[in-house]
Amino acid sequence: MKREIKKYLFDIKTSIESIFDYLGDERNFFEYQNNKLLRRGVEREIEIIGEAMNRVLKIDPSIQIENARQIVDARNWVIHGYDKVDDVVIWGIISNHLPKLQLEIKAYLNQE
Repeated sequence: MKREIKKYLFDIKTSIESIFDYLGDERNFFEYQNNKLLRRGVEREIEIIGEAMNRVLKIDPSIQIENARQIVDARNWVIHGYDKVDDVVIWGIISNHLPKLQLEIKAYLNQE
């Protein structure tokens, strides 16, 4: 694996861990929804994840990460559609997609 790709995958891993750290063990949607600082922090980490994934895809479009293109699309939606960001959708990404992505990224990083 190219060194650049490994760096971007590490950035993704770090951002996922940061999101889970921000939310704590008892993830509460209503707490998230009512905390602007927390929402903005999570949204920023999603932006980083999407940008890093975009860079990975530019280097190696054949990389086998499920929903890689949707991850980039989520980044674009958060950045360019900032006024239309839906907390429920972000929460769905956190709850349903990040745990799987985290496993995929760890598997790639453990290959070497």
